[in-house]
Amino acid sequence: MGTRRQFVKRGGLYVAGLGASFMFPTELLASIRKTISPNDKIQVGLIGCKGMGFTDLLSLLKNSEVEVVALCDVDENVLQKRTMDLEKGGIKKPKWYSDYRKLLEDKDVDVVVIGTPDHWHCLQLTDALDAGKDVYCEKPIANSVAESKAMLSKVNASDRMVQIGQWQRSQPHFVDAINYVHSGKLGQIRLAKAWAYQGWMQPVPVVPNSAVPKGVDYNMWLGPAENRPFNKNRFHFSFRWFWDYAGGLMTDWGVHLIDYALYGMKASKPKSVMAMGGKFAYPDDASETPDTLQTIYDFGDFSLLWEHATGIDGGNYGRNHGIAFIGNNGTLVLDRGGWEVIPERDRPDWSQDLGPKIDRVPLQQVDANGLDLHTLNFLDAIKSRDKSVLNAPIQVGYDAAVVSHLGNIAYKTGERLFWDAENSKFNHSDGDALLAKEYHNGWEFPKIG
Repeated sequence: MGTRRQFVKRGGLYVAGLGASFMFPTELLASIRKTISPNDKIQVGLIGCKGMGFTDLLSLLKNSEVEVVALCDVDENVLQKRTMDLEKGGIKKPKWYSDYRKLLEDKDVDVVVIGTPDHWHCLQLTDALDAGKDVYCEKPIANSVAESKAMLSKVNASDRMVQIGQWQRSQPHFVDAINYVHSGKLGQIRLAKAWAYQGWMQPVPVVPNSAVPKGVDYNMWLGPAENRPFNKNRFHFSFRWFWDYAGGLMTDWGVHLIDYALYGMKASKPKSVMAMGGKFAYPDDASETPDTLQTIYDFGDFSLLWEHATGIDGGNYGRNHGIAFIGNNGTLVLDRGGWEVIPERDRPDWSQDLGPKIDRVPLQQVDANGLDLHTLNFLDAIKSRDKSVLNAPIQVGYDAAVVSHLGNIAYKTGERLFWDAENSKFNHSDGDALLAKEYHNGWEFPKIG
């Protein structure tokens, strides 16, 4: 246990240096895993193995009681690669599946990690609950407001443990920053900002449709999304820039950062939303989602501003991502590298400067790996069978996903939309039409209740 906890703490260096990436050499697993009684093992199956799902699995495997017994992916090439990665860490080959429903039938699987594209999350999570599995589900929880609502209802009616992959909820310096916000020292907070300026993101080059790669079950990859010819831009990582499968940077980075803005402001239901932006940087590339966006939410006593831009890093306060809470006494700025407080100065009139209204707080930096702490928290909930200990339960995922999707809908309509949270509808028929996505290819929206 001591070795593992030391590893969690040292992992904070990965957070500071790599942002969202927590990848580490899998061969290190062999040095930290201990022999565990079969009765104490928690057996995990991973659905969606290429990206963050595999990173989540590696984080879980740092805990010796976790055993991976099954991998599911529509791409056999990915299954081969990930199996080789696991073998480097002394992990024996798990069972392979290309159809997640077969994995859910596997009685050896206790826990499911869902790391698939957004358009699959709703069906896979609800089916996993029906199969009696505990679930760690990547964010955003869904690809629409309607799916988010269905998932909330399903999880709340279940006794299964469900953790959403908004790992910053377990990151100590994020928690410390929010405690400061809640202390009241900033004074009245009139504006919260969240932003992601991503300089690494280059244009997505237009390429022709092509044959489905060998080893790929493309029909299963499409699932409920519209049946379109295979195009490599719509596959694997870059799926997130196409509306069929995801919501662009708004639901990719935005869910993480908007979540913390909502957490800090103790808010979840905006009164209205409006957005503007477009494909300004790369107007002719293949992506559909905007490369530049500003979204404004009215919460009644404060505003929330979301901004994103691709291809540039020049974000607010010199940070390429973050959250700022702007109060009468000062501003707290928070990102994955740390947090600080910038005080306002006391000026009773234009000629006087009485000094800072509150003490400056210098940069408080990362000292732990939030993802490892997040998966550890999930395991604690599984062992205790206590939902209340989860740091990112379904409600947290629901609130952040809905607010993010509302912003994308406002962008698509070009209107200021007023939101009726009680009835889950706008004052605008075009906006209401975008709250749900049509299911295709014989897949049906999950029946709840």
